[in-house]
Amino acid sequence: MTIVTRRQMLATVAGGIAASAVPAFGQATAQPPAGPFSLPRLAYAFDALEVAIDARTMEIHHGRHHQAYVTGLNTAVMGNTELVRRPLDQILRNINQVPEAIRQAVINHGGGHYNHTLFWETMAPNAGGKPTGMLAEAINSTFTNFDTFKTQFRTAALGRFGSGWAWLVYANNRLQIAHTANQDCPLMTGAVPLLGLDVWEHAYYLRYQNRRVDYIDGWWRVVNWTAVATRFNQARQG
Repeated sequence: MTIVTRRQMLATVAGGIAASAVPAFGQATAQPPAGPFSLPRLAYAFDALEVAIDARTMEIHHGRHHQAYVTGLNTAVMGNTELVRRPLDQILRNINQVPEAIRQAVINHGGGHYNHTLFWETMAPNAGGKPTGMLAEAINSTFTNFDTFKTQFRTAALGRFGSGWAWLVYANNRLQIAHTANQDCPLMTGAVPLLGLDVWEHAYYLRYQNRRVDYIDGWWRVVNWTAVATRFNQARQG
């Protein structure tokens, strides 16, 4: 007969509780809403982008980093009846109208929330390849060809010193490549972000360590060009 000690029993119970607290694979732990903004659910499992981004990085990045921006944004706008009713894109487009006392917090956390939401939406499993249709035509006419576009985008992503983002944006009726610091969002300068690459180290360090270039080159394999084209068409229509 096996004798189970009290310590073993407690350890078993604790293990069962811990296992029951683990979120469903592909999603962050559910949290009660604490404001008008909430963490979006991913359209794919954490391990769906393994060809470019490992599951553990996705889990931490989405469930912890992105959630922290959502929480920070809700805290920043708490008590401001005007801001809590506005869509986030409108807040960022009119960032100078945000009270100065909370403006930087809204830039940091609101930008973080918007940027990451776009990041998740413009990636997908079994994606990559090249854009088609009007987006492809616009890229070819602006950057000569797709390979040149990728080279220029890669240069922007590598040239972003420290933390930030590389972007394909639509501004002044044309495509442009840009990069921004920290969680600054192109909406704040009047540009419409179509595709963004997070080059903060937390986005790639577990797999790539300091090899940002390998992360960038791998990321092209999961870019969802259908989603990018949808954003491009919406931007063109105003």
